[in-house]
Amino acid sequence: MELIGYVQNYDWGKLGNNSEVAQLTLANTPDCQIDEDKPYAELWMGDHQCGPSIVKSTGQKLNEVLKERLSYLFKVLSIRKALSIQVHPNKKEAEKLHKDCPGLYDANHKPELAIALTPFTALCGFRPNCEIYEFCKNLPPLKKLLGGDKAIECLNTKTPGAVRPIYRNLMTTDEDDVAQVIQCIADKYMTVLATYQLNELFMTLNRDYPNDVGVLSLFFLNVIYLKPGESIYLDANEIHAYIYGDCVECMACSDNVIRAGLTPKYKDVERLLDTLNYTGQVSENKIFKPKRLDANVQIFAPPVKDFAVLHIQINDNEPYTLKLPNSSGILLVLKGKRLLGLPGNTELTIKRGSIIYLSSQVMHSLEFKNFDSNNDNKDAFIAYIATRNRF
Repeated sequence: MELIGYVQNYDWGKLGNNSEVAQLTLANTPDCQIDEDKPYAELWMGDHQCGPSIVKSTGQKLNEVLKERLSYLFKVLSIRKALSIQVHPNKKEAEKLHKDCPGLYDANHKPELAIALTPFTALCGFRPNCEIYEFCKNLPPLKKLLGGDKAIECLNTKTPGAVRPIYRNLMTTDEDDVAQVIQCIADKYMTVLATYQLNELFMTLNRDYPNDVGVLSLFFLNVIYLKPGESIYLDANEIHAYIYGDCVECMACSDNVIRAGLTPKYKDVERLLDTLNYTGQVSENKIFKPKRLDANVQIFAPPVKDFAVLHIQINDNEPYTLKLPNSSGILLVLKGKRLLGLPGNTELTIKRGSIIYLSSQVMHSLEFKNFDSNNDNKDAFIAYIATRNRF
């Protein structure tokens, strides 16, 4: 089934045709109108009840057509300014949250994978204790806010989770005190931040979310710079915030987000602090590595059964057949044009912006054929497939 994705116009999205979400939406549905002053933040592809895809041929919602619900939600994100500092609960925590606050949380976990389409910046996981300690020593206003030398001394060790009381202190501090520290750092310590190459990011976050406690989280969390094709995997309880760029994202079919900073939305600070994994790691350990299936396909298969993502890149003019485990999937085309071979000797033209629901029967053997008979496909064909993790 050819699909139309569901667009979310969150405030942090890139504007108009600067957004990959807007560009893909226009490529998929050429008669749609793109407003250059409107944010196009997320393109949802799946059957989530808050934004189900539409079947092109019938106008039906995908969640009304499928007999079984998909275990994953597939997205494209185009980020102009930071998303909230957040964490996703594990399955047991999600069930309790849904029971306690059904209007805010659903009952599913939400592990997620982000694959960069452009240079992509994110905060992900706590820094090692020694890095946080160094920031506290070199930024006296921050150290004072946290309680001085005695309070931060626990960070001068390799004790796992030592940052827990320090970060709780930060996130529960009076807003006016946080604002004074941010202003003091901005006035007197930008040269210190420049030595860590954090001056521009600090200014950007403070411009977009003035005096927000999330600005100071910059000194506690790893800053990750992904190149196109690189990815991060965010398991349950992993603190993170996407900052800027475009990415493909896949997650368990859930919209569970516990927020605590860099957002005008509801902040559930205590729940976030109780949920976090406080173990620090160096930023390099946060990069998630795919496995190569063959010359044309890489598989991003995180340690959960809900989803995996395949990156397909066909650089030559030869037909290519992809054989996959028995599971349905959603195909998104980013570049190029091909004919997709289907059962019954039928073919479907797929090109940039195409979103295709693939049944398990079709996914068993996907044949990508040349679009024209002259073998003149000069552009590489690039696509992603989200599917249940059978790898």
